[in-house]
Amino acid sequence: MPIPLTGGLLSGQVRDVDGKPVGGAEVSVFDRSNRRVAHADSDPFGYFAAAVVPGDYRVRTDFGGFQSVSNSVEVEWGKHAELGDILLIADPSLEPPAPGVYEIDADHSAVRFVARHIALSKVYGRFNDFRGLIRIEDPLEQSSVEVVIDAASVDTNVEARDAHLRSADFLDVERFPQLRFNSTRFTRRTGNHWLVDGELTLHGLTSDVQLDTTFLGMQEWNGLRAGVVATTELHREHFTLNWQQMLSKGVPVVGSTIEISLDIQGVYKG
Repeated sequence: MPIPLTGGLLSGQVRDVDGKPVGGAEVSVFDRSNRRVAHADSDPFGYFAAAVVPGDYRVRTDFGGFQSVSNSVEVEWGKHAELGDILLIADPSLEPPAPGVYEIDADHSAVRFVARHIALSKVYGRFNDFRGLIRIEDPLEQSSVEVVIDAASVDTNVEARDAHLRSADFLDVERFPQLRFNSTRFTRRTGNHWLVDGELTLHGLTSDVQLDTTFLGMQEWNGLRAGVVATTELHREHFTLNWQQMLSKGVPVVGSTIEISLDIQGVYKG
């Protein structure tokens, strides 16, 4: 990155305590009034750079599963201020939960989805009835999760639309009353980020799905609880949910890609 004519440049490299580069770390630059003036994600090799006007700055580095790190730096006109290595230390509160079985608490969890409507807006919905178990093993890679969702519990807050989603055009809940997810592999990425690969059975067909998962930690409240959030995308065609209606210009009424988000609390059962 070139140094701007009226400012300076700051840069650094994010690493963990083992010296490995950390890609995707969030780097925020704040001025003396605590206003964020620059924001960047470290590249796959851990590097980041930002061009700013001359002055004193605080650089905060955040990455899931690690403690936040702050550094002070002065950027001079026409010069390059190098922060060097920014070392991230693991946050012990975000270590994986203790091995055992965790039952999903549906009253404090959510299974949500988002679909695009006529390429203009998004329709938000959820499934209200679901259940499941998370089995944490040592090592973590041997863990597993299974979830059962009642298809008829689909809810977009519009009765006519929900009835259409339950019909044979979409979920066909009379023939296929349940959606099922069974994991096939757990992979721990850096920090508290996991990948959970599995198979989703929907509309009578089974397809591979990968959940991008973030572990949020443990809390004691009516039992020991673990929290996670996860996201993925589904393509309707993979499950023969092929109903489609087009506008005159070929714009689909319902987009083919469905965004899924999960917000899960699991209660430790032993």
